Amino acid sequence: MPVIPRAKIKPGLKVAIVLKEDQASGKLTEGIVKDILTHSPTHPHGIKVRLQSGAVGRVKTILE
Repeated sequence: MPVIPRAKIKPGLKVAIVLKEDQASGKLTEGIVKDILTHSPTHPHGIKVRLQSGAVGRVKTILE
């Protein structure tokens, strides 16, 4: 799966993330980005975000 750079992720964007507890299974959680938590331009496991629901995980796909 390609790494999505931080520059493509903005608050309000609908994304699918992997929560820390779901890393082994790869289960995706969908939601709207509230905050971007990773400061570097890229991260090998995905940019860490907080969704509006409060869930925190790494972005795997952009849904819109």
